[in-house]
Amino acid sequence: MMALAAVALSAGFVSCDDDEDDAVSSNWEKYQSAVTENVKANKNNDKAILLVAFGSTWQQAYDAFDTTVAAYKQQFPGYDVFLSFSSAICINRAAAGENVDPRNFYAPNFWLNAFAADGVKYSEIVVQSLQVIPGEEYTRVINYIKDFANNSNGDLDDDYLSKVTLKLGVPLLQDKETDVPEVAKQLNALYKTQATKGVVAFMGHGNPDSYDTYKANVRYTELEEALQSYSPNYFVGTVDMMDNFKTDVLERMQAAGITSGTVYCHPLMSIDGDHGHNDMAGDDDAWDNGFEANEEGEVEDTSWKMYFSHMGYTCNNETMIEKGLLELPTIRNVWMQHTKDAISGEALDYYHSKNPE
Repeated sequence: MMALAAVALSAGFVSCDDDEDDAVSSNWEKYQSAVTENVKANKNNDKAILLVAFGSTWQQAYDAFDTTVAAYKQQFPGYDVFLSFSSAICINRAAAGENVDPRNFYAPNFWLNAFAADGVKYSEIVVQSLQVIPGEEYTRVINYIKDFANNSNGDLDDDYLSKVTLKLGVPLLQDKETDVPEVAKQLNALYKTQATKGVVAFMGHGNPDSYDTYKANVRYTELEEALQSYSPNYFVGTVDMMDNFKTDVLERMQAAGITSGTVYCHPLMSIDGDHGHNDMAGDDDAWDNGFEANEEGEVEDTSWKMYFSHMGYTCNNETMIEKGLLELPTIRNVWMQHTKDAISGEALDYYHSKNPE
């Protein structure tokens, strides 16, 4: 249903057919109208918070998003709170009802445009990134704000844009000196009992080297170091960061003398969605009297659960901790603190954005 608009948004859709151009324009207007009417119907304040997640098509993730929106509304009573997906694929699949009942999650530009519509025109707009690291997806969040502030389509009120206050809340692990130790502290408070019984392995997403925007992958390494100040049984790996796959986590475990025992696995992602259910806790298993790693050193088509099980550890459905970070109130509070910091800070310099050092 939303494919054309989502592709046009994320990939710069260009058509050679007038009918296709008309279809894209018609769909774009349809979705923009739906979002604008939603905002008008739910406008209770003069300020708005837009939460931007990558997206998902799992009910557990939707529940986490709904809980997060409710928590934000309670914590920020002077703001209207809305949620957006930045992934065109997730938007399309959610609308098509993959895994769950169909549900519309519109892209950030539709919401920002609605915030600037006649009859709305919020005086302050806070965009809160729900990303974990300031990587590739966070860059997309920044670019949405830049396009909005610069009236890139030329269809917004320039006078309004010159007066509206824009704020940006940064990702969970934005800052090495404050965010990393705070998240480590809270995760240890939650899982120190498991760490006394075995390894607690957190699975983040990460970016491939060619997409490691701002060199944000280092936050996973820094988080592992911070967690290990509490217990040597904590490890942090990813599904997409070079030299930090599950195979690399195993090497670090063995180098530390941990060659057997229990391995608990936990998603280090905002929600427990496709990666958590499949890459971490799924039953995919490429074992054939051994594993064959690819050229990057990763074992493909095998979940963390099955991999560590074959490597001689107790790792099964009972040791999967299937909770996204937004489901953990003390971790969600770190994102909320970033929102508070954004609100109390200066208006966003959208030319330079809020990039990590």
